[in-house]
Amino acid sequence: MAIVRYKPEGQTRNHPWGMLDQLYREMNSLFEPSLSEGGDEGKLEIADWAPAVDIKENENAYELHVDLPGVDPKSVEVTADNGVLEIKGERNSELKKSQDGYSRIERHYGRFYRRFTLPEQVDADGIKASSEHGVLTVTIPKAESSKPRRIEVS
Repeated sequence: MAIVRYKPEGQTRNHPWGMLDQLYREMNSLFEPSLSEGGDEGKLEIADWAPAVDIKENENAYELHVDLPGVDPKSVEVTADNGVLEIKGERNSELKKSQDGYSRIERHYGRFYRRFTLPEQVDADGIKASSEHGVLTVTIPKAESSKPRRIEVS
């Protein structure tokens, strides 16, 4: 059940802050998922931080190098669906529970989430992911039809 503020009819126009309050509520509604939307369409992903990503292209594939130091590779989820690649997971922190002796905390903890639109000419079934030394590498092979081929001139 949602809690809704009671507003008597006509209060918006007569109250000095009423119009501003109405504008504030309307602007907030633009950034909130609709309750009437069903399925995953209305799902809003929330992340505490976003890892840095390098994207590299060679003649056979695209490669994403994602900085995830301190993240267990088993807690990373990589999915490809409808031309979108999603990388999400969580880095847990013992540090937040016990801040004894720390004067500054700059490392990010909590959920992370990144999303990329895949080019049309990729082999989505051939996507592979591996992790080494805190760097997740996602290899997205190009489809054979998109690779350049040499044509003999006769």
